[in-house]
Amino acid sequence: MHLMPSVKLDPRRSVLILIDVQPSLSKTIFEMDRVLAHQVFLAKVAKILEIPILVTEQNPNRMGSTVPELAEVVSSSGAFAKMTFSAVGCPEFVEALRQTARTQVVIIGLETHICVSQTAQGLLDAGYEVVVCPDGVSSRSLEAHKLGMERIRDAGIVPAHTEAVAYEWMGSADNPAFKPFLAVVKGLA
Repeated sequence: MHLMPSVKLDPRRSVLILIDVQPSLSKTIFEMDRVLAHQVFLAKVAKILEIPILVTEQNPNRMGSTVPELAEVVSSSGAFAKMTFSAVGCPEFVEALRQTARTQVVIIGLETHICVSQTAQGLLDAGYEVVVCPDGVSSRSLEAHKLGMERIRDAGIVPAHTEAVAYEWMGSADNPAFKPFLAVVKGLA
């Protein structure tokens, strides 16, 4: 039996990666409204805690830019256009991630069984601690999403709910950012 690694998320060591949440793809995704709400939630928390957010877009000339609901939250981050399914195949993305000097990545985005899975595995192979949020990723079908998450977990990547990630980043109700954080949490409910 494969033992799962233990990842204790630290906001000073974390990067949030948003994979390919683009209009032409998102309109075909299983439970996209629910998934998008969790993606926006975690992006807002990352902003409050000043955690870097890296955004990818798969062939944006054909598939469009990041959906407006997320683009307004992550606008200062910019997006990395890619043609490879794994973001690790995009040299500009890899360099931007390296420049953060952070060792943990939390991944949300589309599609679980393709770009999310390939990116997560590539980053794990590159030595990062990798967490994927099952409620912040999805695919065109529930089956593809579930199989993607099984493969992700089988590869040794840690699954964690977006709220679990957010509260782990927050650490304590004594955190000075707790009040704005709580407003974002209440917005998700």
